[in-house]
Amino acid sequence: MADNPNTEQQFKDVIQECRSLFEKKLHDYGASWRILRTSSLTDQLFIKAKRIRSLEIKKEAMVDEGIRPEFIGLINYGIVGLIQLEKGFVDEVDTTPEEALALYDQHAHDALELMFKKNHDYDEAWRGMRVTSYTDLILTKIQRIKEMEDLQGATLVSEGIDANYMDIINYAVFGVIKLSE
Repeated sequence: MADNPNTEQQFKDVIQECRSLFEKKLHDYGASWRILRTSSLTDQLFIKAKRIRSLEIKKEAMVDEGIRPEFIGLINYGIVGLIQLEKGFVDEVDTTPEEALALYDQHAHDALELMFKKNHDYDEAWRGMRVTSYTDLILTKIQRIKEMEDLQGATLVSEGIDANYMDIINYAVFGVIKLSE
């Protein structure tokens, strides 16, 4: 399968939608997420991914939000996780909305670049996958992150927490794209 000429634009459209929500939440809450330790962000990612899996299995939501908004949450929390890995957590918010958006944009760009590389090597295999597989792979990545956090960095062959956050972001983007098609 050759590269789909729409992949880059679809990816950018999803990230723009996520960024718009992130920016609105920055307006309402500031960069309050700066106080979160990465382990708390991992748990937030876990909650979102478990809800997606639950909705996929039950086929019914009791709360009026579907799977797509949860994938968007995974993207934004994944980017926040990358920011927190880079900057560390704080006891008081130390980041302006403008600084937070610049950090967001940098990590979103890095995720796009990684997607290009992997998409080239894997020949857009994600397009032939089921959305439920993205969910399971995200849950696997979260479990790996939890294990690495528990090891406090003393891993032997791991790619690292950041690489797993990036994969979560990209799988979630693919989920949003597939659910929109």
